[in-house]
Amino acid sequence: MKAIRVTFDEALLERLDHLAEVRERGRSAVLREAAAAYLARKQADDITRRYRDGYGDGFPPIEDELDGWSSQGVWPEE
Repeated sequence: MKAIRVTFDEALLERLDHLAEVRERGRSAVLREAAAAYLARKQADDITRRYRDGYGDGFPPIEDELDGWSSQGVWPEE
């Protein structure tokens, strides 16, 4: 791992330090997890954007395509 320097607003840092998880695991571990979650969310947003770019906003959601089919199936009796 590589050490970095990060600047925080004092109020935000105080709020972070009050969390039991931060005291148990340490700031670095919690901030690494937050950064990983941020990157995953950005990747999901990018995939959604590319999907919309490819299909357009007018493309119906999958729920609309399956609407009405739920009454066609029958669950087997146990």
